[in-house]
Amino acid sequence: MTGEAGTATSEAQAIADRVLACAGVAGLSGGRFGTVATYLPGERLLGVLVNGAAIEIAIVATLDRPLFETADEVRRSVLDVAGDRRVDVRIDDIRVDDAHTDGSGAEDVQSR
Repeated sequence: MTGEAGTATSEAQAIADRVLACAGVAGLSGGRFGTVATYLPGERLLGVLVNGAAIEIAIVATLDRPLFETADEVRRSVLDVAGDRRVDVRIDDIRVDDAHTDGSGAEDVQSR
């Protein structure tokens, strides 16, 4: 029996796929306590929570573009799936490009 649970599951996976294809998105985040999640058969899909009133999406962003542009693209990418539901996008973390570090975690600063 699929019913509403099966629909929400496939909907959440479709949303996650669209979000991960957006420029500036490094990944999905479950939030501080892992509560932004949809339960799939045998696993949890972190970063997307679908319910009757809203869709909540939590992402890890990159600094390749302004953060508000990334959030806006994520929101627009799922509007057709959302229907009348509100789409909330939050940026939980930012991945900084490793090209500017020496691997020790400290920024590589050039001397002048």
